[in-house]
Amino acid sequence: MIELKNVEKHFKKPIRGKGVWGMVKTLFSRKYTLVKAVDGVSFTVGDGEAVGYIGANGAGKSTTIKMMSGILTPTSGEILIDGKHPYKSKERNAVLKTIGVVFGQKTQLWYDLPLTETYELLRYVYDVPEAEYKKRIAELIELLDMKPFMDAPVRTLSLGQRMRADLAAAMLHNPKTLFLDEPTIGLDVLVKRKLVEAINTLKTEYGTTLILTTHAMSDIELLCNRVIVLDAGKILFDGALDEVKHMFGDKRDITISTKVASDYSGVKEKFGEAVTRIAAEDDGLKTTFTIDAQKLHTSELLNYLFAVYPVEDVKVAETGIEQVVEKLYQNNKADIDGIGTDENRDDDTEEKSEETAK
Repeated sequence: MIELKNVEKHFKKPIRGKGVWGMVKTLFSRKYTLVKAVDGVSFTVGDGEAVGYIGANGAGKSTTIKMMSGILTPTSGEILIDGKHPYKSKERNAVLKTIGVVFGQKTQLWYDLPLTETYELLRYVYDVPEAEYKKRIAELIELLDMKPFMDAPVRTLSLGQRMRADLAAAMLHNPKTLFLDEPTIGLDVLVKRKLVEAINTLKTEYGTTLILTTHAMSDIELLCNRVIVLDAGKILFDGALDEVKHMFGDKRDITISTKVASDYSGVKEKFGEAVTRIAAEDDGLKTTFTIDAQKLHTSELLNYLFAVYPVEDVKVAETGIEQVVEKLYQNNKADIDGIGTDENRDDDTEEKSEETAK
């Protein structure tokens, strides 16, 4: 189980003057702005749960992941991974043996070594028994289709090949928890789909707890059953994926094609406000009906359309999570540019802040 209790992470940003002289003065200045990258975040993730941790650039997602994996120490608050603190030296090694981490823009692989030797080194690092390692690496090679490039140096791999190799490295010791920070960034559609399918298989087969940060909302819908939306270091929403979709109305777009243009005023008369929009194109031969799925079931409208109009083709599309998250941000009144304080702090205040961080 993962527990975050009122976690904060502050960074000091020096106040720099203009020009070269201003830069020199900054080296000796005690003035700074305190930036709260993570601001009072609390949540619990159960064993085997898959959580999408999403937010805009600078929202604090990667900072949270780095604290949960022991790379950064919280300024205040507490993080527990199965009852242990990942950032405390006496407990860190025990935590590292139970987690795997993949950063989309960084790698834990050795650039000049072939993957076979890299994985052998990681086996010793994680103290994986040889028999278990051989079985595990064979499964990962097959699942991630890595056999063609197992003997190639890491520096020669394409981005898609390296991301698959990094995922295999993170899963080599069969971690209980997997942190994925932008794992599909920069990947083409085919490679991305293969990687997402592999993550889903590993998660399902081994019951791995998954925390995923990404800007690709389709990845969230495929891999996660819960989302935590972060903005300016604070949590805006924490709940089931279906729940966040219903927050602003669960919309459906039903598009029909007909042989002749038709008058759809009868649709509005029958279903009223449940049909929120009717938009025609192609000289009225194609029409899209947007409905509120909480008020009207898709099948009800389809049955009516097929019974009354000469429908040749139909297409149904859900409102994507992208639109819902966008509305969440629009409704958030927090001023991102106003995080922290712009006051100049004296030495006593700075020392107190440093004591708190310790």
